[in-house]
Amino acid sequence: MRRLPALVAALLLPATTPTLLGTAVSTGALLVSPAPAQATSADYYLAQAKALLGKKGREQEVIRLSNQVLTVSQNADAYFYRAYAKDDLGDKKGAIADYNQAIAINPQDAKAYYNRGYNKSALGDKKGAITDYNQAIAINPQDADAYYNRGYNKSALGDKQGAISDYSQAIAINPQYAVAYNNRGNAKSALGDKQGAISDYSQAIAINPQYADAFKNRGIAYEKVGDLRSACNDWRAAASLGDKDAADWVGKECKMLLIG
Repeated sequence: MRRLPALVAALLLPATTPTLLGTAVSTGALLVSPAPAQATSADYYLAQAKALLGKKGREQEVIRLSNQVLTVSQNADAYFYRAYAKDDLGDKKGAIADYNQAIAINPQDAKAYYNRGYNKSALGDKKGAITDYNQAIAINPQDADAYYNRGYNKSALGDKQGAISDYSQAIAINPQYAVAYNNRGNAKSALGDKQGAISDYSQAIAINPQYADAFKNRGIAYEKVGDLRSACNDWRAAASLGDKDAADWVGKECKMLLIG
């Protein structure tokens, strides 16, 4: 039976807060006139939309509030919030259109590029996603998630070495990044480096002992190097964590082994 390592089921979720160009700092040296009522209303709607962002069942309310802001001004955050809500509702194309608007207003919004890349990837545009992650990384080189998602898309396009490089960068930024270790292990395994893959799966498990996919994948790698006993141990661990494939393999291939 040909077994394939289990990739993470989806990309990392989009970021919920846009990157701001700057924030106002109060020095106390200058009195500022009260904002016009129109601006105050826009700020109120924007704050309400932000508070509801990512809350299941409140997507239409986020869209309504964002629309209220956009009747007053072309606001990058309003487009960002509306895009996020559209994405949650499954409207990936609508989300991309709104992220386009947010980026046109604020070209330095790394999270808008990141989220647009997420939606492009979900629609199958892996190359477009990589381009957006390139932009996100150029703006914020310390974004481990952007490296991870770019690596994921590179891997999907067959660029395993490029994926390894990106996963490695994500790990350098965040050494506790279990899913990056798991997927780097997958890429190494695809290139024939089974021992390197086993090492990465082991790191993922050390970080997250409940990581069923990492146990499952390490078991596959052990099987490939001829160590069925270790493979069965890992598949049993994965099965105990709810992995049905691993449970099936234990039943079919491991029952004759005396494994503790």
